[in-house]
Amino acid sequence: MPTIKIDNIDYDTDTLSTEAKQQLQMLSITDSEINRLQAQLAIAQTARISYANALKAALPAIGDTIKL
Repeated sequence: MPTIKIDNIDYDTDTLSTEAKQQLQMLSITDSEINRLQAQLAIAQTARISYANALKAALPAIGDTIKL
């Protein structure tokens, strides 16, 4: 008999209506998707920092001149 707590009230999931169980399932799926997207965002932010650092390293130093 698993329970969930919503607004400080414990509910026995076995006694929930079909609609409530479906909404609970969708909430769980949504939470999982949010976690997945947050992980992807963290990866993208880390990559962006790396690319910015690589760009800085590739730029000529201040005072250097480029001769053509």
